[in-house]
Amino acid sequence: MSEGNVAADHLRLLIERWERLDEEKKGISDDQKDVMLEAKASGYEPKIIREIIRLRKMQPHDRQEMEAILQTYLAALGME
Repeated sequence: MSEGNVAADHLRLLIERWERLDEEKKGISDDQKDVMLEAKASGYEPKIIREIIRLRKMQPHDRQEMEAILQTYLAALGME
């Protein structure tokens, strides 16, 4: 087997692996949509759930800092 064939085989395997991951990602995305549909059917607001998920991913210090800045901006705009 020549180096060209080995490189081509490796490249093909990488591409096929990427394609499988894309298929898995689509499946997961579809599952997440189903969860939000279930949440909505149960009376929850999907937009708020997504925001909570985003906030839970943040470090507590970063979240507190962001919330403090948000409060400052809201107060400056007379929205508090």
